[in-house]
Amino acid sequence: MSNDPYVLAREAAAALKAAAGLDTFDVALVMGSGWVPAADAIGQVVAEVPFTDLPGFAAPAVAGHGGRIRAVRTDAGRHALIFLGRSHLYEGRGVDAVVHGVRTAAAAGVRTVVLTNAAGGLRPETQQVGDPVLISDHINLTGANPITGTTFLDLTEVYSKRLRDLVREIDPSLAEGVYVAFRGPTYETPAEIRMLRTLGGDLIGMSTVLEAIAAREAGLDVLGVSLVTNPAAGLAGDPLDHEEVLQVGRATAARMGVLLAKAVDRL
Repeated sequence: MSNDPYVLAREAAAALKAAAGLDTFDVALVMGSGWVPAADAIGQVVAEVPFTDLPGFAAPAVAGHGGRIRAVRTDAGRHALIFLGRSHLYEGRGVDAVVHGVRTAAAAGVRTVVLTNAAGGLRPETQQVGDPVLISDHINLTGANPITGTTFLDLTEVYSKRLRDLVREIDPSLAEGVYVAFRGPTYETPAEIRMLRTLGGDLIGMSTVLEAIAAREAGLDVLGVSLVTNPAAGLAGDPLDHEEVLQVGRATAARMGVLLAKAVDRL
C-alpha cells in the first residue's frame, strides 16, 4: 500500500466506485457527531462499506461516528457518498488522516462536499440548542494545515456563498456564522471562549476546517453546516459533556435529514 495520501485517496475512491457499481459520484457529505441518524433521509442505499475495508481509513475513535461510507441514490437520481464519521486531529493519526475522506471524495468525482459538525454556540443570546447554522467562514486555531510546500491557496471564500443561498431557499430561517476550530480533545476554557467572541467567532468545534481547506485545494465547492449542541464553556454554567452532543443530534435528526435531503438535490 502506498504512503502517498493522494494515491491512497485514489485507491479508496476506486474501491468505493466498485462497491457501488458506479463510475462517479455527484456530492459527498461528512456527518459529524450526532448527525449520523440524519443520513437515513438522504436517499436509497446502494452500498455501504466499513472504513476499515478501504485504503487509508481507520475506525473513528469518537462516540456518535458510525465508521462507514454509504453510497446512496437520491430521489432526483443523484449519487452521493455519505461519510458516517470522520477522523479528528486529536486522535493522533496526523493531518492526512483527517482529510482523507475529502480527498477520497474528490478522487471519486465529487465536485461538492457538505461538511457537518456539532458545535458549541458562542452567541447564546441569538442561538438556540438544536439550531443548524450555515458556516460562512472559519478561524483555524488547530495549529495545522493539510497543505505543505509552496501551494498558496486563496481562502477568501472557503464556504460557497452560492450554496448557502441555495440552502436558505429551503429554510430561510437559517443563520450564518464563523466556525472556530481548536485541536481538542479538551473543551475550551471560559477565558478562551471570551477571546473567541472578541475575535468574531460564532461556533466552536474540533473538526471541519482542515477538511474544508483540503476540499478547496481539490477544487470542490464547500457547504458547511454546524448543529449547535450546547452553549460554549462559561456561557451557561453547566459542564460540557459529549453525551449532550449526541442527545441533541438524536433529537434533531429528522429535521437535519429533511434539510440535507432537499439540499443534496439542489447543490
